[in-house]
Amino acid sequence: MSALTERLRALIATNGPISVSDYMALCLFDPEHGYYTTREPFGQAGDFTTAPEISQMFGELIGAWVLATWQALGAPSAVTLAEIGPGRGTLMKDMLRTLRRLQPAFLDNATIALVETSPRLRAMQHETLSAFDLPLRWHDDVAELPKRPLILIGNELFDAVPIRQYVKVESAWRERLVALDAHDDLTFVAGPGMPDAALLPSDAMQAPDASIVELAPARSAIMAAIAAHLAAHGGAGLFLDYGYLAPAIGDTLQALRKHAFADVLAEPGEADLTAHVDFAALAGVAETAGLKAHLTTQGDFLLALGLLQRAGQLGASLDEAGQQAIRDAVERLAGPDQMGTLFKVLAITPRGLAPAGFGR
Repeated sequence: MSALTERLRALIATNGPISVSDYMALCLFDPEHGYYTTREPFGQAGDFTTAPEISQMFGELIGAWVLATWQALGAPSAVTLAEIGPGRGTLMKDMLRTLRRLQPAFLDNATIALVETSPRLRAMQHETLSAFDLPLRWHDDVAELPKRPLILIGNELFDAVPIRQYVKVESAWRERLVALDAHDDLTFVAGPGMPDAALLPSDAMQAPDASIVELAPARSAIMAAIAAHLAAHGGAGLFLDYGYLAPAIGDTLQALRKHAFADVLAEPGEADLTAHVDFAALAGVAETAGLKAHLTTQGDFLLALGLLQRAGQLGASLDEAGQQAIRDAVERLAGPDQMGTLFKVLAITPRGLAPAGFGR
């Protein structure tokens, strides 16, 4: 039994069932027992591996995208390069190394910022980035970023933002809650709450009973804050995550522990909890703010930015084993059966700006 289980049992016994959103928030961010506040989740020794940890090529190509976007914005001298949810700092490290190599002038006047609330992760990011000898700034929220043009990167950010779930019961949609069964074990139940019908997928009423719909107002709030900053001060945002390009019906809530799927309710706080991202919803929020949303898959995006060419450069001086490792990384990042199709990419820009990697 996890340390968080007893707290959840007591909370539910006292106040009644809790929403899936509250359950996710407690499991991931509880100050004493939350997954992200108590452990090192990244890499082979953790529970999952993100794209920047797979290969330096990922961060290098994102760095090249940052440079191209900065130039398309008119190369503003006072610009902030920020990452939201920067993990161990690996992606920012590879971006900064690439920018220093391609265009040192970018870093001369840029402010480098990391939006991170965890003191433990902030310390880890500081250690990862200390070799660059650049002034780094940490912020708790996007609202704290400097009021100037912003290029913001978020990799696997939105999947860990808590969602609400609704289940269809006797032809009506009811909020899915976490409750206690007769043995005091955690279980899912249908509660009395109902969603705004306008927020449901167009085919929701035709779905069979027991179907699940996921809505994510917390994600939309984060995107609204980002879009408001970009609309007011200029800049662009780039977000990569796994999810779908159009609203869909289905239960995507999942737990991951030691690189394998686990029971969502079995060990609260011991596993990463995520859900697929509705990119159409995020794009809609950005466009409501007056920006332009661009969508594609991660495979198409990385290939358009030159993934194969960069792989060839890195592999040219390596032996066969080294070249095979490069090929494996390319397949994992961009292959249709791996991250290439499941992961999507959203860029939000001023209208009229065509960002690199999204075609025409």
